Amino acid sequence: MAPLFEELDYQKTPLGELVLRRRESPAVPDELVYEVTIDGEMLMSSTVNASELALARLVLEGRGDQPCDVLVGGLGLGYTAAAALEFPNVRRLVVVELLAPVISWHRERLVPMADKLIDDPRCSLVAGDFFEYVKPGSSTQRYDAILLDIDHSPEFLLHARHGEFYNADGLRDLADCLQPNGVFALWSAWKPAAEFFDALGTVFPSVQDHEVSFFNPHVNEMDSNWVIIAGG
Repeated sequence: MAPLFEELDYQKTPLGELVLRRRESPAVPDELVYEVTIDGEMLMSSTVNASELALARLVLEGRGDQPCDVLVGGLGLGYTAAAALEFPNVRRLVVVELLAPVISWHRERLVPMADKLIDDPRCSLVAGDFFEYVKPGSSTQRYDAILLDIDHSPEFLLHARHGEFYNADGLRDLADCLQPNGVFALWSAWKPAAEFFDALGTVFPSVQDHEVSFFNPHVNEMDSNWVIIAGG
């Protein structure tokens, strides 16, 4: 029987003190809650993942039966990647994750989505910096969809150096990693500022924003995040 609270991993990382923990919660009595924090700040929870799932599903439902190569920036607890693998037309999924311990959690099968990712031959977990990966000359691979879930929002960053990605030049570099008619999608805890939409509009002909509402059992109220989709 699992204890009421268990720290599964603790690591010092370039982004701060990273903790993976598992606990019981009266808000969800029938399941264990997996949570990730950095420097004591909550990053993600296994029981609040509707918008992470929507990030993949909103994009890939729009692709129909077309074969897709997908790049995901940020592994986390694996929900976006697992949602992408639900689609049989996804022929290749590459997930780029900066923090090596996060990849280890999946390879050691410490987190709920690990089996789906590790056991699917279409999925590759790559240790690296997503923002460097999409710069010119870093990769010869082009993708049909790029899904990004790293920062809290384009304005609230995990690291200041990420800021250069969210301007027109950074987005133009990312667009060069897409196949013709490829799609870029971004998760954000809040609706991004108008300046980010303006930057997207200089690079992509079409930009859509989706509010994803969900019930958060831990605070017993409705909440919402945002998925922004841009393409040509």
